Amino acid sequence: MAKYLLLKHYRGAPAAVNDVPMDRWTPEEVDAHVRYMQDWATRLEGTGEFVDGQALSVEGTWVRSDGEGRPPVTDGPFAETKDLVAGWMLIDVDSHERALEVAAELSAAPGAGGRPIHEWLELRPLLSMPATITE
Repeated sequence: MAKYLLLKHYRGAPAAVNDVPMDRWTPEEVDAHVRYMQDWATRLEGTGEFVDGQALSVEGTWVRSDGEGRPPVTDGPFAETKDLVAGWMLIDVDSHERALEVAAELSAAPGAGGRPIHEWLELRPLLSMPATITE
């Protein structure tokens, strides 16, 4: 099994086929979209392929160590995540090909007018530790 991160983007990816921003959808269209994603996750939970997923808030804070007991905090810049990443899903599948299939299913979530978005999703494998060799 291999774990992959699926990233849903607000912007920055190539335009989706049904490229109407979510803030212009009706409440029913938003509900249908969320329900589709929940059904997708439930189906993958049943096969053991869904690990977790969350929508992300647009709020965020940069933090770093600046010496003992003094973490500086700032509100940006966030070009790589805060303004771009809408949410994530973590899957655990048998192959890269299966990860592509699962991502394609999620890409077909409905959007404006109930039509599939066909949005681009970023699919990234998680790094894993190499197997330990013992003699």
